Amino acid sequence: MTDEAPQSRRDAEEPSASPASVLLTAPRDGTPSPVTTPAELAEVARRFAAGTGPVAVDAERASGYRYSQRAYLVQLRREGAGTALIDPIPLSDLTVLNEAIADAEWILHAASQDLPCLAEVGLLPQRLFDTELAARLAGFERVGLAALTESLLGYALEKHHSAADWSTRPLPESWLSYAALDVELLSDLREALAAELERQGKAQWAAEEFAALVASAGQPPRVRPDPWRRTSGIHRVRGARALSRVRALWYARDAIAARRDATPTRVLPDAAIVAAAAGDPKDERALIALPGFAGRSVRRLAGTWLDALSEARTLSDSELPVTLPTEGPPPPHRWAERDPDAAARLARCRELVSGIASTHRLPPENLITPDTVRRLAWSPPDPLDEETVREVLAGFGARRWQIELTAAGLTDALRAPAE
Repeated sequence: MTDEAPQSRRDAEEPSASPASVLLTAPRDGTPSPVTTPAELAEVARRFAAGTGPVAVDAERASGYRYSQRAYLVQLRREGAGTALIDPIPLSDLTVLNEAIADAEWILHAASQDLPCLAEVGLLPQRLFDTELAARLAGFERVGLAALTESLLGYALEKHHSAADWSTRPLPESWLSYAALDVELLSDLREALAAELERQGKAQWAAEEFAALVASAGQPPRVRPDPWRRTSGIHRVRGARALSRVRALWYARDAIAARRDATPTRVLPDAAIVAAAAGDPKDERALIALPGFAGRSVRRLAGTWLDALSEARTLSDSELPVTLPTEGPPPPHRWAERDPDAAARLARCRELVSGIASTHRLPPENLITPDTVRRLAWSPPDPLDEETVREVLAGFGARRWQIELTAAGLTDALRAPAE
């Protein structure tokens, strides 16, 4: 579970961390051993089906270490069932567990991060409560799990294993205790946040957000066109021929990373790709003289990198990368030059959204996504009235509560001010 999130708006009403907060170092019922066999999984499913109330759910991935974003540990806790730690490596299909808790509300923290890897092993909620998203809507400035449990419940959680390589086997006992603690307090935290949302009149907003998360839980991730263009530092590469070298090295690296199940940047850093694209080395000596190619593991693949660069040199002009047309508007910093009226509309819309968000004490990006604002400002509907703006917002995926708060103001902001 990730414990990082952008800050939102919250004034002095937010509860402060208690100086007498209790540091939790071990689960109250002890740390269970990971479930690794079908028989053990069936017993957990039976136990959780007999439990009551919502189910706290979490998953640990190996981001930064592995190519895939699969779950390497799944944690659950339910009243009457206790805590279970499940190893999905030997148990790739957890459908039997999904059936046992299908009717329950699932409590997750930062659900959008865990739902894809949970879906891969057959776990799909029908109802959920996202404690991080709830905290954002309630206007809390710090929405990480540890910060919320401390400020709302008086318990401090250690988060020093959050960036661990969870593909490690066997998992150390201290890691397992850390993982179990991630679901230890989720039910209590859910109750505290639900009460706060109710107090602020935002319970329905949260319900609509949670329903949207459930609706998208099983959808495959969006495939980005030309993913190599996201190479860090690519803006320093000039010319289509040099970009073809970035592309060739990126795909060569990606194939190796997928085969090894390793994070691509551990195979070859982005900075090394950019350096090779600029220098276009022709032999191993020139290659390893470049930044990022001196390491032993990278040097062993020198032939692969040189072959990729050689292949890029053989491309005809028609095979070189071209700038692809984009579906959305251009970057906002170019609007003033390309369409001053659109730039003015965007400024008015952003000011309007910021004002509404401040009034209701929530982050502007949770009120309406920045991409939606940009698209609306770049190409307003015709005819321009509140009804058409509502239709456009709904088409971009805005929820009903977001439309109710913003449609009228955005309609006015899109209109040119009177002389």
